[in-house]
Amino acid sequence: MVARSLVAICLLCLPIAGPALGETGIASVYAYRGGKTASGERVSPSALTAAHRTLPFGTIVDVINRSNGKKVTVRINDRGPFVRGRVIDLTPAGARALGFSGLAPVTIVRLSS
Repeated sequence: MVARSLVAICLLCLPIAGPALGETGIASVYAYRGGKTASGERVSPSALTAAHRTLPFGTIVDVINRSNGKKVTVRINDRGPFVRGRVIDLTPAGARALGFSGLAPVTIVRLSS
């Protein structure tokens, strides 16, 4: 009984941080047209990078496909997506790593900034 109470108290003391717990929504694949990203980098479909509306450039995130459990780590280097309900645009390489080619339900977990 005492052990259960201590576990419950410890769980209540854990900090709750929105971005660390994850953002959920729909991921899409970039439609590359060449050129540069919003951060000034050259577009690279084979890189493990992504676009997010608000996370700072250089932020490292895990993206988890909620349909199949696959996970990929990407770096934010662009802005977008600009479609309601979508939370991240992945390069084709990132989408392949997650096992999708169009849209997928995902959770984003911020690892660093």
